[in-house]
Amino acid sequence: MRYEYLPEFDSIRPYNDNELKGALDSLLKDRQLNVILQGAVPWLPRWARNGIIRLAFIGVKSPMDFQLRFMKPIVRYILHKCSTGYSFGHDRIEAGEPRYTFISNHRDIVLDSAILDIMLHDARFPTTCEIAIGDNLLIYPWIETIVKMNKAFTVKRGLSARDLLNSSLTMSKYMHYAINAKHENIWIAQREGRAKDSDDRTQESVLKMLAMGGEGNPVDKLRDMNIVPLTISYEYDPCDYLKATEFQMKRDDPSYKKTPQDDLKNMDTGILGFKGKIHYEASPCINAWLDEYADLPKTEVYKEIAKRMDHEIHLSYRLFPGNYVALDELNGSHDYTDKYTPEEKAAFDQYVEEQLKKVKLENPDWDYLRERIRTMYANPVKNKFKALAAMNRPDSQQDKALDDA
Repeated sequence: MRYEYLPEFDSIRPYNDNELKGALDSLLKDRQLNVILQGAVPWLPRWARNGIIRLAFIGVKSPMDFQLRFMKPIVRYILHKCSTGYSFGHDRIEAGEPRYTFISNHRDIVLDSAILDIMLHDARFPTTCEIAIGDNLLIYPWIETIVKMNKAFTVKRGLSARDLLNSSLTMSKYMHYAINAKHENIWIAQREGRAKDSDDRTQESVLKMLAMGGEGNPVDKLRDMNIVPLTISYEYDPCDYLKATEFQMKRDDPSYKKTPQDDLKNMDTGILGFKGKIHYEASPCINAWLDEYADLPKTEVYKEIAKRMDHEIHLSYRLFPGNYVALDELNGSHDYTDKYTPEEKAAFDQYVEEQLKKVKLENPDWDYLRERIRTMYANPVKNKFKALAAMNRPDSQQDKALDDA
């Protein structure tokens, strides 16, 4: 696909096809990455490792080639080892034109977009996604190089108000350019960072950013992005104990902030930890209903569209027995015992206790930590039932999520 190259996006964009060879050369020269590779295959000298990598790159002519040659087998291996199956509901969107901006709830720093890429390719979509990734995660040069080879563009973090405005405008223009000129799909999380308690809400600021680079009124600008609300459901979140730990740290010390090493720990745990079943569900493109909000005041339009997107995301949760167990235990009730067996309840309770054993705190508040983990699993049930109630659906419809699982 040919498109006009625009240098104004050089500071954030993924690599172009003609830059992959230079990117590979920089990786092979990176001392830190070579130390990591040496630890992985200590019996191979450096020249042999580099030769194997160069050989593997033969025929890789684009970032999508890199995704399919390198990233896809790695992610498939992770899913095989760390999940009990994954599925993708995509019957409400077209596998061709237009290209889409997938805005999803955020479960894993690395895998949310990587799994989506596999699902899109397996479902015969013509391309995967360009991925929005915060520069706070690009801790080392070799990480930045790899993610740019993997069709990632950079979201600048920690900027002053003025710099943030300029950065947001550049990113918005780039995303409109990626959709309409490069004909790429895009993935971006519905908010900065993950919802630690799984109470997933779309930040209005994300929608405002998307609209900055378009033309016309807010609805026209968002229509240009072909936004699809995407729901990600994990049976188990391997980072749940880390999120619970962070809750206590912030409770005990309001000034607490994660370090880059904390981010690395979350990335490693999220990738390699057990996830159980995984399901992605794409809602219809919001262009189908955007015009309903065209006459709202500008101060209200983004808030109402965000609420409608949240409704779509919450409706599409896939719920698992542990979600219902967590809600019953939080409420001290037995309202949902028809949704799980005694064996499933025992398994979930054992899982929570095993996760709590991984907590590393000087003064752990076990009751608080346990409540935080249960809340993470209960909130999707609460939000889905609220979404169903808003549609005046009968309670029997609520069973479908568990039946599907």
